[in-house]
Amino acid sequence: ECDYGDWSGRKLAELFDEPLMTVVQQHPSAAAFPGGESIRQMQARAVDAVREWNQRVEDEHGADAVYLMCTHGDIVKAIVADALGTHLDLFQRIAVDPCSVTAIRYTPMRPFLLRLGDTGDFAGLLPPEGP
Repeated sequence: ECDYGDWSGRKLAELFDEPLMTVVQQHPSAAAFPGGESIRQMQARAVDAVREWNQRVEDEHGADAVYLMCTHGDIVKAIVADALGTHLDLFQRIAVDPCSVTAIRYTPMRPFLLRLGDTGDFAGLLPPEGP
């Protein structure tokens, strides 16, 4: 999760009138939470963690290994923005439902977004069987 600092535990309705909320929604790359981290820091931390885990899993189980990470919506959207090469200021345009699956395949060339906010059949995410 993002370190929301002084905003942690507060309800969104309570924060809606805060001037920083407009920055979070319209120019997130400039947003830093008082006593917490910036959205840029959150994205860098999350993307670094995903890429590190991806390499670790690939080294141990092969390039077709599938693994699961669970997190919150803003983290998912920030990781998706990075995978798509989209500027962080556009990440609020990405929508993911609670308990949905977003799948990204990392390759030596670039990542590919396979699923975004999916709640359906996941069989297509399994690696191919044998030769």
